[in-house]
Amino acid sequence: MTYAWGKTYNPKALAQINQFLRDYQTGQTHPIDPRLLDILWGIQGEMGRKGVYEVISGFRSPKTNGKLRRTSSGVAGHSLHMKGQAIDVRFSGGDTDQIQQCALEMRSGGVGYYAKADFVHLDTGEFRTW
Repeated sequence: MTYAWGKTYNPKALAQINQFLRDYQTGQTHPIDPRLLDILWGIQGEMGRKGVYEVISGFRSPKTNGKLRRTSSGVAGHSLHMKGQAIDVRFSGGDTDQIQQCALEMRSGGVGYYAKADFVHLDTGEFRTW
């Protein structure tokens, strides 16, 4: 199912995406910012549309985010994951450094590159990098 037609988003597809990107610990869903999907779509296009995303983390409830924060370094206390505005991904069609480079060129939000863990954080906040 297509999530958007031109500048109009498909509510049924967005509901499916909200379910797919739900909190992996609690099962709680939250509206995912459609601009995040636009970023993913843009990166996939730049990489030739060959491959699929592997989602490491989508929406996170405050409970899950707090748990991760206690056990992992680098988890923000006010993470945009808790607002449905962030995602951590890999892409089977290319290396994570390619995802990072595409995202940096787009300048559409935050871009965090985690080379050792082999994923990229993307969000719809202000453009910044780490």
